[in-house]
Amino acid sequence: MARHLLTGSELTPPELEAMLDRALALKAAPLASRALAGRSVALIFERPSTRTRLSFEAGVAELGGHPLVLRAGELQLSRGESLRDTALVLSRHVAAIGLRTGPDAQLRELAEHATVPVLNMLTARHHPCQALADLLTLRETFGRLDGLKLAYVGDGNNVARSLVVLGTLAGMEVAVASPEGYALDDAPGATLVRDPAEAVTGAHAVYADVWVSMGDEETAQERRRALGPYRLDDALLDAAAPEAIALHCLPAHPGEEITAEVLYGPRQRIWDQAENRRHAQKALLELLVAET
Repeated sequence: MARHLLTGSELTPPELEAMLDRALALKAAPLASRALAGRSVALIFERPSTRTRLSFEAGVAELGGHPLVLRAGELQLSRGESLRDTALVLSRHVAAIGLRTGPDAQLRELAEHATVPVLNMLTARHHPCQALADLLTLRETFGRLDGLKLAYVGDGNNVARSLVVLGTLAGMEVAVASPEGYALDDAPGATLVRDPAEAVTGAHAVYADVWVSMGDEETAQERRRALGPYRLDDALLDAAAPEAIALHCLPAHPGEEITAEVLYGPRQRIWDQAENRRHAQKALLELLVAET
């Protein structure tokens, strides 16, 4: 039976630690693995993407495989073919399937019928591949994860939820500060607060995300008003631990959720995060494909 990664909770703590070890090794020697030699990976994009597409496409190629990039309008899904039939057909041709979509139900249905691993490249509620890259960046920076504190400030969205899932799995303390109406609805193990200064106290990393995500355009003004006090600036970073770094999953809007001074300054590891998507996902693909 194929093993999937839909939320990140499918991993055990030892598997997560071993995967990050492997990701660091692959970063040091990007062409060392041929785990996908002679095989293809289907990458289905129903939502726009920059980092996810770049990192998966380049990563599959570095593993010796062929990335099949499939856009929403290029599949019979756009003409009513079922996810079940799509999963059954794709499973006959590829070693794994990545899906970037909206509803989590679509991802679950695809995984239910696929006989190869299915990876969540983004859904409305989860973004585990981003969180894996974030943990890799923290591991690189601090040499460990257990005992670190990560503070996320802003909308309790899919990125925040995945940071809670995988951060707590790694033994981290995760605090999420959100305004009323924007808090996570389920975050077992996390500390949920309103005050961003409270969240960042003692934090080794302070994390921000966009205020207006895909699908939020109709409420953009309301969201900006509510999230204004949650901007990641030098003052908020100063309230964290002395060695604290700034993180952001990108794309960023300088002057909104993060200042340009932080985004491009010396205390951020944001561009390392963007690169680490590739290395973390390569280690994930190795793990999942090896078990099929």
